[in-house]
Amino acid sequence: MNQRQLYKTIENIASKHFDTIEDLLIHVVDQIVLSKDFHFTGGRIWKLSANNKSYKLIYQTGNIDRITDSYTIKIEDYPVFAQVAKYKTLTAEETNKYLRKKGILKYSLTGVGSKIKYKDYYLYEYLLAFNTDEKNGKYAFYQLSIIGSAVTSVLRRKKAEEKTKRLEKDLDKAREIQESILPEHEFKFGNYEMYGVSLPEQIVGGDFFDYIESNEENDRISVVIGDAASKGISAAIQALYVSGAIRMGMSFQIKISSLLRKINNLVNRTFPYDRFVTLFFADFLNNSNGLCVFANAGHNNPIFYNSREDSYEFLPVTGPAIGLSPNQSYQVENINMLKGDILVMYTDGISEAMNSDFEQYTEKRLAENIKKFKDLSSKEICLNLLQGVLEFSKNPAYSDDKTIVVVKRVN
Repeated sequence: MNQRQLYKTIENIASKHFDTIEDLLIHVVDQIVLSKDFHFTGGRIWKLSANNKSYKLIYQTGNIDRITDSYTIKIEDYPVFAQVAKYKTLTAEETNKYLRKKGILKYSLTGVGSKIKYKDYYLYEYLLAFNTDEKNGKYAFYQLSIIGSAVTSVLRRKKAEEKTKRLEKDLDKAREIQESILPEHEFKFGNYEMYGVSLPEQIVGGDFFDYIESNEENDRISVVIGDAASKGISAAIQALYVSGAIRMGMSFQIKISSLLRKINNLVNRTFPYDRFVTLFFADFLNNSNGLCVFANAGHNNPIFYNSREDSYEFLPVTGPAIGLSPNQSYQVENINMLKGDILVMYTDGISEAMNSDFEQYTEKRLAENIKKFKDLSSKEICLNLLQGVLEFSKNPAYSDDKTIVVVKRVN
């Protein structure tokens, strides 16, 4: 299960109706412990009690030795509480003697919900803790980072829905702003022709794409496609922020890996911990060997069609989603695009488009249709692919923003 699929899985679990926040968290923890997609044998929910200067156990489940109900841990006795407020997710050795007697030797912990000020620092309102081991420690860390982000996103969205209704006038203005940052659909560069379309599911959305020309190098064009987690206004704001940061970074001729690392840290510091962006960034050089250098930050795998072999491949992820955690590194890979070759970039609203029977469109179906339309122009390929997705998902059980960008080498 990739990073975005995991996020959506947890988001769907938590998006059902619950009478209280704690009922929601209990349901999520139960599903995580029961699921074969995770490697946790037990889970617990801790709630902050600032007045009592402690965290209290409010729920536990799984194949574990039960802890005394309502067991509390003093904040001053557990420095990890402040650390998780800073880093959101961590894996650590258990130091509490009582908990170690209960068989909890190592655990993974993530904060969810609001942050509450305690003395001169902040603490999460709720903590989700899961039993883990050495073998799955690193994997558990990445899983819990996504889980915490998804649950917090749902909690904040539910609170927002309770407080206010959308103001149509403001949303119309937001839509105008978002539309203004998207480039023209069609773009031609040297041996390449490009065509992109972005359709928000709501009035505004978190998908974006851009064509960025270098001020110094006339033989280079950058194409970026991104998808901000969450929906609506908050996702649109983050998309605007990231797209602007990319354009600014490009003006300084920063290498792809360095640019993504800097933007990752900016997003991590600027936005709440429940928000992140998946991103694919590609540089196309207008030379004879058709060099394309790319980095994939947790985004859907773009599809590269090789015209000489009449085959396709999915380009790999080369780093984590943007903003998920600080100080991440991003590897750079490359392909060579020759005449007739096609690169299709898309967001999960395309590959995961769903019909009324809960069947997904899938990357494989998209790739096979690329082969079907390979002899058409980039515009025709793009519009035909999009039309196929829209027809497939006429009466969707679930729908998301849809963005697709097609790059074809024509000479």
